[in-house]
Amino acid sequence: MFISLDNHTFQFQSYPGHPSLDPSCMVLLVILVKTFLNILMIAIGRKDTHQSFLECFCMSVVLIDFFLLVALSFIAYFQDFALWGIRFTKYHICLLPQILSFAYGFLHGPVFLLAGLDHYLNISQTSKVSHFCQNILYFFSVIFIWIAALAYVLGDPVIYVSLSKHGLSSYQCPFYISIQSYWLSVFMVGVLLVVFATCWSEVLTLIQSLHITSYMKETALYFPLAPEWDHTVVCKKQLLTKLFICFLGTWLPFVCLQIIILFLDMRIPAYVEMNVPWLYFVNSFLIAAVYWFRSHELKVTETILCMDPFVSWKFCFIPFTIHHMEQTEKTAAVMVC
Repeated sequence: MFISLDNHTFQFQSYPGHPSLDPSCMVLLVILVKTFLNILMIAIGRKDTHQSFLECFCMSVVLIDFFLLVALSFIAYFQDFALWGIRFTKYHICLLPQILSFAYGFLHGPVFLLAGLDHYLNISQTSKVSHFCQNILYFFSVIFIWIAALAYVLGDPVIYVSLSKHGLSSYQCPFYISIQSYWLSVFMVGVLLVVFATCWSEVLTLIQSLHITSYMKETALYFPLAPEWDHTVVCKKQLLTKLFICFLGTWLPFVCLQIIILFLDMRIPAYVEMNVPWLYFVNSFLIAAVYWFRSHELKVTETILCMDPFVSWKFCFIPFTIHHMEQTEKTAAVMVC
C-alpha cells in the first residue's frame, strides 16, 4: 500500500501481483472500525442529557456510516451486480466513500457554527421553542444540511472531474482532505493553549490538590485546597480554570492526539475525520466556551448543566460539600469526569 500525502488528496494504492493490498479492502476495514467506534461512543455516553443539534447530527453520522458499511459489504461480497438498472462493481467501494468524503469535508464549518449557535440559545435560555418543536427543528436542519452538502458535491463540475479521474484504475483509491477540519483543529488547540497560558498558575494549584472521589455513582475530581470564592459571584478567570480542567479531565488524550496530528502534518481522509468522538469533542468545547462567555448572566438550572454526554459541568458552578471530609474543607470544587 502506498499513501500519498498533500493538501488535497489521500490515496490507497495497490500494485498488480499484490492482491493482499487491495485498496477496496482497506477502505472497507476503515469504515468498519469507524462505525464500531461511532456506535461505542453513542452507547457509553450519558442518556439523560438535554437534546441538542450536535447530538442529532451525531446520530445522522452513525446511521450514514452504518448504511455505508452495509452497502460496501454487499458490493464486496457480490462484486459485480445490477440493482435498479445500476451496475455495481468493486470500483464503487472507493467511489461511495469518495463522495461522502467531499460531503463530510464541507460540513465541519457549518456544523460547528450551527452547534455553537444552538448551545448559545439554549444556555442563554433565549429560545422559547418547546422541546418537541426544537427536536423537529433539529431533525429537519440535519436533513437539510445533508441534502445541501450532497447536492453541492454531486453538482460541482470540479468535484465530478476529481471523482471520475481515477475511475478506470483498479489500483487507486483517492480521497478528499478537508481543509476545514484542519483549521478547526488548529483553532481549538490554539484556544486551549491560550487558556493554559492565561491560567497556568491556577491550573497547577488545583491539580496539585487533586483527589479522586465518588459522587452520585460518578467518578469526580475533588479539590479540597481550592481557593475561596463567593458563591453568588462567578469569577471569570476562576470559572475558566475550572472549565479548562474539567474539559481536559475527559478529553486530554484527544487533545494530545490532535496536537500530534497537527505537529506531524498528518492528512486524514475527510470521511474518517468526521466521526462521533470528534463531534463530541467539539460539543464539549462549544459548551465550555458558551458557559464562559455567558457567565455574567448565566442562570444555573438542571437543563443547561446537563447538555454534555461525556463531561459534567455542574460542579464548575454549584458549591459542593463532602460530609465525610474534614470540617475545614467545607467548600470544594468538584468536577465529574
